[in-house]
Amino acid sequence: MSETATGDGAGRMTVRRMGFAYPAAMSGHWNRRRPEFSQIVNAASLAMPYLEPYLIKTMREARPRIRDAVLQAALDEYVAQEAMHFRQHRKFNDELKARGYKSIGAIEDQLAEDYRRLGATRSLEFNLAYAEGFESMALAIGQMLIADRRFLFGDSESGVASLVLWHFVEEIEHKNVAYDVFEHLAGNYFRRIYGLLYATAHIMWRTRGGYQALLKEDGLWRDWRSRVALGLLLLRIFAQLTPKMLRIMVPFYNPRQVKDPAWALSWARLFKTDNAGAGRLDTARLDAPEPVALSAGETK
Repeated sequence: MSETATGDGAGRMTVRRMGFAYPAAMSGHWNRRRPEFSQIVNAASLAMPYLEPYLIKTMREARPRIRDAVLQAALDEYVAQEAMHFRQHRKFNDELKARGYKSIGAIEDQLAEDYRRLGATRSLEFNLAYAEGFESMALAIGQMLIADRRFLFGDSESGVASLVLWHFVEEIEHKNVAYDVFEHLAGNYFRRIYGLLYATAHIMWRTRGGYQALLKEDGLWRDWRSRVALGLLLLRIFAQLTPKMLRIMVPFYNPRQVKDPAWALSWARLFKTDNAGAGRLDTARLDAPEPVALSAGETK
């Protein structure tokens, strides 16, 4: 693994080349205690190789119109981080396919068409609003996942938990870039809120369709115990997420107002001292105030 640092201010963003290991025996339920959460995350991951290239394309189209050199540099680093994200998710999604899920192809085809259509038929202003809406939602989700990491990822497969938490640490790092580009080129409160609502509804609708299809293949969708567990899990997630989402709708919202979680900052420090360990978290110790890496050669 290696890194390149830059940022909004002094070195806020870091482009990291990560390595995540997925055991051959791992099932789609990489969190065996929470198969429903496993499939929610799996469904969200399926979107990343289509959503994030769409975000990259949008930002690259915006770049020539930007008149601020600092913002141009931040945009370039945002693009570099997002490129790493979708490549890592594509590798993980290939692991899911290898485990025999037959519905994945149709899910991916739908996502590819969605983002092709948005990029081809919508204005740059709309696409910037969608990008800003997604990034605001991702910041809220990242805070929620980190705060509730022990419940959601405890004792799960290290590679998958590390992939997801790494991704959202970096979403937190580049939290203000899409906002700044949107405000610079298309800033309008009502357009921003429309982008937030559209992106949130679209992504959640496709994610729901994805995890429903995957749970059907597992034989769990019609299992009442699994449906109860799923309902309780969603209630827990949205109870934490809703106040964070409402904050985004305030007229003078700015992602810089959102404090970086201490655990996310600690993960970034861990990467600087132990590149490999940052991608190999000990999921039995996620309740620790700082991330703990598995020993080299140790698996979980």
